Amino acid sequence: MTPETPSSRSAQDLARSARAVEAAPDWEAMILRIRDHQDQAAFAALFRHFAPRVKGFLMKSGAEATQAEECAQDVMATLWRKAHMYDPARASAATWIFTIARNRRIDLLRRERRPEPEDLGWGPEADPPAEDVAVLKQESEILHQALSDLPEAQADLIRQAYFGDLSHREIADRTGLPLGTIKSRIRLALDRLRHAMT
Repeated sequence: MTPETPSSRSAQDLARSARAVEAAPDWEAMILRIRDHQDQAAFAALFRHFAPRVKGFLMKSGAEATQAEECAQDVMATLWRKAHMYDPARASAATWIFTIARNRRIDLLRRERRPEPEDLGWGPEADPPAEDVAVLKQESEILHQALSDLPEAQADLIRQAYFGDLSHREIADRTGLPLGTIKSRIRLALDRLRHAMT
């Protein structure tokens, strides 16, 4: 057996890398298959590869395991829903997916942030202009009506999430409903409310 020279070792490494590249899935093409054909097999492959990596990325950025798991699933659901927005000329599949994950993490941090006393205004504020008050009153009435038109199950979740300031996980703990059910009901309710407000 002859010892490997540096040049033969690098040639072997190069050949191994070439085989790995040839065997590596074309993630960009898979996203395009989701976009064009709602290809579930492509989505399953993307999910298997990226969901654990996104979860790890979120945990390294400070998220708890449960929150990172939920967020990773949300990121992958976003990939499915927004595959039409992916442009392979602007970013690789991994860059696009991890950008979604980063943005979700920032959203979570903003939602969890509670105002500190120095963030709160002190003393009386000037009264808003009368036309702003009238517009706000009208929009509040439309929103109140739209909320009362929702199915009670959806309206109750909206009240808990937005007026009760509860996270989806806290609502799941209170109601005993699966987290996915809560998220889908809230999403449906928000779509209805947006439609009613336009």
